[in-house]
Amino acid sequence: MDQIRIKNLRIFAYHGVYEQEKEQGQNFIVNAVLHVDMEKAGRSDDIADAVDYGAVCLFIDEYMRENRFDLLEAVAEHVTKELLFTFPAIRLVEMEIEKPNAPIPLRFDSVSVKITRGWHKAFIALGSNMGNKLKYLERAVANLQEDDCFRNIKVSNYMETAPYGGVEQDDFLNGVLEAETLYSPKELLRRLQKEEKLAERKREVRWGPRTLDLDILFYEDLILAEEELTIPHPDLKNRSFVLEPLAGLAPFFVHPVYRKTVKELLAELSRV
Repeated sequence: MDQIRIKNLRIFAYHGVYEQEKEQGQNFIVNAVLHVDMEKAGRSDDIADAVDYGAVCLFIDEYMRENRFDLLEAVAEHVTKELLFTFPAIRLVEMEIEKPNAPIPLRFDSVSVKITRGWHKAFIALGSNMGNKLKYLERAVANLQEDDCFRNIKVSNYMETAPYGGVEQDDFLNGVLEAETLYSPKELLRRLQKEEKLAERKREVRWGPRTLDLDILFYEDLILAEEELTIPHPDLKNRSFVLEPLAGLAPFFVHPVYRKTVKELLAELSRV
């Protein structure tokens, strides 16, 4: 991805844990790398097609002066996310904020915090087989659409399928949601679990009936295997009720483990 680099942007602001920092203020130095697609602007030579880095610098300056935080980590987190909300053409931000006059009783050049935040494409399986199934799914989608940490949401057609896993229960209504999100994988998991809790989901029987089931299928091309979370979804290739709606949204998305497209995985499963 193309980059805009902002180096040594000096800002006087009032961030810090100690009272003298809050009252007297101090200088901060901001270094940022903005990941953007510059091809259109490069061809057109039109500022309307570009990210205005002057406006970005003014935004960072104004935000850091008008808001106050104790921790440098909080400054970096909030500035970066507000940048991503305000300038939608920026896909990812690498942000470093230096504090050259930090209250440390030793000789040093500077202290800094550096973070990377950005929009990431995720695919989420949607399922319900209790009560008004469609209502549960539509309410979950609506709630995610209202969350600023999601954008460009697309939802597949819903399909009714027999239950999976051998537990006798009602048929499921299934679909897949595609979105860009600012949540990290674990933050996304917690956000989806919050939505399931709102639907009063009970986790009493594995593969049992549920009001709402939200599973992360893919998160970019990330491969993650931890006790709390596995990405890609470990049983995705065996689930036609996931692959069919997923193929309707992204047939050529490549599974990062099997190196096959969703369309190919669905074709293989159909032949079994």
